[in-house]
Amino acid sequence: MPRLLFVGEKNSVRSQMAEGFARAMAPPKVEVASAGLFGGEVHPLAVRVMAEAGIDIAHQASKTVEDLGAQLFDVVVTLSSRVKDDCPVLQGIPGAVHWNLADPAQLKGSEGEVLRAFRRCRDEIRDLVRDLFNGGYFHALVTLKNNADRILENLTEGIVAHDLYRRIFYFNGGAEKITGYRREEVLGRDCHEVFPGGFCGGKCSFQEKGVCRPGYLHYTLDFTARDGERKYLDVSVVPIRDNAGEMVGILASYRDQTRLWELERRLGEIQQFAGIIGRDHKMLQVFELIRQVADSNAPVLIQGETGTGKELVAAAIHNESLRAGKPFVAVNCGALPEGTLESELFGHVRGAFTGAVRDKKGRFELADGGTIFLDEVGELPLFTQVKLLRVLQEGTFERVGGEKTIRVNVRVISATNRDLKEMVNQGKFREDLYYRLCVVPITLPPLRERRNDIPLLARHFLKRLAQEAGRGEVFLSDEALAAMLSYDWPGNVRQLQNAIQFALIKCRGELIKPEHLPPEIFRDEEKTAGPAKNKKPGRKPKLDQKAVQKALLEAGGNKARAARILGVGRATLYRFLS
Repeated sequence: MPRLLFVGEKNSVRSQMAEGFARAMAPPKVEVASAGLFGGEVHPLAVRVMAEAGIDIAHQASKTVEDLGAQLFDVVVTLSSRVKDDCPVLQGIPGAVHWNLADPAQLKGSEGEVLRAFRRCRDEIRDLVRDLFNGGYFHALVTLKNNADRILENLTEGIVAHDLYRRIFYFNGGAEKITGYRREEVLGRDCHEVFPGGFCGGKCSFQEKGVCRPGYLHYTLDFTARDGERKYLDVSVVPIRDNAGEMVGILASYRDQTRLWELERRLGEIQQFAGIIGRDHKMLQVFELIRQVADSNAPVLIQGETGTGKELVAAAIHNESLRAGKPFVAVNCGALPEGTLESELFGHVRGAFTGAVRDKKGRFELADGGTIFLDEVGELPLFTQVKLLRVLQEGTFERVGGEKTIRVNVRVISATNRDLKEMVNQGKFREDLYYRLCVVPITLPPLRERRNDIPLLARHFLKRLAQEAGRGEVFLSDEALAAMLSYDWPGNVRQLQNAIQFALIKCRGELIKPEHLPPEIFRDEEKTAGPAKNKKPGRKPKLDQKAVQKALLEAGGNKARAARILGVGRATLYRFLS
């Protein structure tokens, strides 16, 4: 059933008369209503002149746009320039018509002059309403809206739109299916009230009402549907602008990529997640764990050798969480002098020690509402561990030299390349703090245990570093890649990045060869090269899946050793495995 709405400033004169005429002239099954931007009473002269035209509007109640709630309209008619400019975006995005009519109630003059102004306004509205219906304009607008709705309703993508105050005014069937929320539950409401933490969580463009990060945004989102099911969404956000180019809201479209993500994870086809490169099954498990812990506030302890990317994982957890729009503060506990560590973490007051010339916030205060990342947490002295334990337990602390208790809301993510359990046994790390930090442990594999990620990482670093250096495309030779695959990488991913940068500087052409690699890798390549075991003169043996699997098993996964067992070059084995 088509629905028509007239909007005036106070819903006292023009919109009331328009509603009265529309009720009398509208085709069957058309619902008519009126409202104002502000409250008011039906003007007695409007009632009088409409009665002269044979229409009783005395029973019509004055309403505001806010009073309409989640009602949907097909066509909205604004009755003055001010209303057109100030009218909020209405739910369902109705077709719009604008009539710029003078308000007779604003006229200053004799009673007769004011009455004549009301009659002129009444007659103009009557003609406009008649043309709206008899000229076919109303039917055309309704048809256009229905066609647009039909298209949007048949999209598999979810479509959500809200104004600058986060009030949702469009929510299609795809959005209902993905989120589990019904349209009538969300329209007209603040999306932060509908969806716990906001639909987009920390990636929301409107952390504060009316304040937006402009422009086009595209990101992935870990979303919890109404029934508790976790979904992985691909989200695009664009600003909505009026005819004058002013921003009036945003439109977000999103696809449910959960099944695809799960399938790619099982097949090992995911190449990166939240900025972390990797498709080894161990890294896919890390990606899944990041997704699982992101929405929680539980402390996370990331363990792994130097250079495995612990800070990247911490940042990924923060960026995938509801705290993504808040600060991410990283602290290297091993790099701060012991004498200033407590002040750096918790701040100090003026005069607390020599050189404290002003009050200073610590890292925990700076991270309030967000995440603090304590790298090399095993380096903390015992007296600082006690204060950190209190922050984890109670969320409170005092600045150095201060008496005021400060409360913060901070998620703590810590990292270490040391064995904290062994440090607990040695009395170098508090056991109660260890269990507070290690609620969710994440262990990052060293690069030598995820060798099939080396080509992916090497090409990623090579492409990025070549672009930064202003060079054209540079490639890795099979021999250089084979040398990197056989190396143990004690410095892990950080060392690999440095090796690619070294090779790019040394190589002036388009192809990186083994001799362009750092000496320790090139020498390792020469050391492991030599006559292949069981190699016979003549044609090189043809590789098959069973023989390769057997050789890799015998070599403990070392591809260089497996190639020697098979009697082929490492490049040949690599090409067979790729």
